[in-house]
Amino acid sequence: MSTPHTASDDPGTGFGAGVAQPRLLGVTPEEFAENYWGRKALLSRQVADFSDLFSAAAVDELLSRRGLRTPFLRMAKDGATLADRSFTAPAGVGATIGDQLDDTAIWRQFADGATIVLQALQRTWAPIGEFTSQLATELGHPVQANAYITPRQNRGFDDHYDVHDVFVLQIAGSKRWVIHEPVHPDPLRDQPWTDHRAAVAEAAQGEPVIDTMLQPGDCLYLPRGWLHAAQAQDEVSIHVTLGVHAWTRYAIAEELVQDALTRLRDDPEARQSLPIGVNDPADVVDTVRKQLLAVLGESDPAPAFHRARNRQSRPGPLGPLAQQAAVDTLDESSMVRLRESLAPRLDAPRLHTRVGWLDFEADELPAIQQLLDGQPRAAGDIGLALTARLLRAGVAVPATP
Repeated sequence: MSTPHTASDDPGTGFGAGVAQPRLLGVTPEEFAENYWGRKALLSRQVADFSDLFSAAAVDELLSRRGLRTPFLRMAKDGATLADRSFTAPAGVGATIGDQLDDTAIWRQFADGATIVLQALQRTWAPIGEFTSQLATELGHPVQANAYITPRQNRGFDDHYDVHDVFVLQIAGSKRWVIHEPVHPDPLRDQPWTDHRAAVAEAAQGEPVIDTMLQPGDCLYLPRGWLHAAQAQDEVSIHVTLGVHAWTRYAIAEELVQDALTRLRDDPEARQSLPIGVNDPADVVDTVRKQLLAVLGESDPAPAFHRARNRQSRPGPLGPLAQQAAVDTLDESSMVRLRESLAPRLDAPRLHTRVGWLDFEADELPAIQQLLDGQPRAAGDIGLALTARLLRAGVAVPATP
């Protein structure tokens, strides 16, 4: 019998209880979910101090000392993306890879008016990584982060829309944002704004829904498809965009159809050839339709959906050396906890996570259920052999004081 858990690490639970309410929203989580999520823009003034998440010093650190490569950075000017070779170069003896960031070239492009875009910031800057992980857990949708650093009186991109929802966090400086309603509501991931270039350009000439200046501490939420353009003012502007890649009913339909087609492959009748000389398959369409409807009725999209969702996000960090030390020194007083952002799902006796699945004996399940609440646990309470197994699997990690 399946026994799902209700741990706080389960995606979609506890919305607003972690980072959304105190740091992103000027309304209650309930009001946001009911009136804004996927529906309309929300401007929240002075909701939080974001300096602990990102800063100008963080930008300089990433660009000059971390050895980043493309595609972790791109640059844009006057609506066009610059060629990678204009800001990358080999990094000298022992690091001759040709697409590493060249801080001198970046500086010259920036001084000439180009916007710096630090992409996938959740992978390169720990505070942003932790924040996006928490937000993804609350929303139940994958979250990524980009930072945009724009010179004074410049903008990197013309009016466009994104195929994901965004939370815009103004970090430093000020930026004018001009927002228009969608020309193609709720675009899918393969329906970019360039498919509607003329309509976007025409709509951008109309009366905006929002025309405002974002200041440090402000947060702007835009559903996917909403048109926007932004321009820095009299100082360098830094903002972080949290992109929420929302799951859709279409995505569920894709999984259902794929599962149905997989089932039809095992149906000998479905694999049969059409008659010789057939020019119109109309006489077999009804039969095929009935077969397809039958297997659709049997299809279960959940396993494929969970696999796809897990691929969209990464588990929390794991230090291999710290993990080995935890295994080597394990005793009953050792404290461990569930690894962050695993998206655990317990269908007894199997625990599904982003790093794979494990099966457990019936007498082990109470300890596993306790671990799923996210609180540190003593190895003696879990059981030494079980704790060692969880550490080796990367499901549990040492609990630091």
